[in-house]
Amino acid sequence: MMKMFKVLAVLSLVFLSGCSLLEGVNSSLEYANDTKDYINEASAFAEELPALAEEAVNNEEARAELAQSLNDMKEEINTFKEAEAPEIALDAHNQLVSYSESLESGIDSALEQIENGDWNIQLLEDSEIVKTVSDMKGILDQIEQLGS
Repeated sequence: MMKMFKVLAVLSLVFLSGCSLLEGVNSSLEYANDTKDYINEASAFAEELPALAEEAVNNEEARAELAQSLNDMKEEINTFKEAEAPEIALDAHNQLVSYSESLESGIDSALEQIENGDWNIQLLEDSEIVKTVSDMKGILDQIEQLGS
């Protein structure tokens, strides 16, 4: 009877540790997928931004669309910064948060210029928004390795 109890106790511990391991793997996969989606959204934003910015120079409606695009990206950034990274991805996550904060700073500057009516295409080029997103894409390989 006591032997049976010990066997059940050991099996329970093995089962629980296996569940914990599986949960960790699922968490890493979910984080990798969410981060990949975030970087892809930032990349699409950066690709569309120059054309939007150029059109916004002389077009009030395009300027409003640009401001909306900038605000939407800010929301994505804030959502990402609140994400909890698994232990294995902490370095990459912290680097992405740093890039995201730089991106958010550039977006804030662009929004301020739009609100002040001072928008010109040079402001976008000076903000390094596109370069920051390019730097973020460089981390994508590290993140994709978590998902494989």
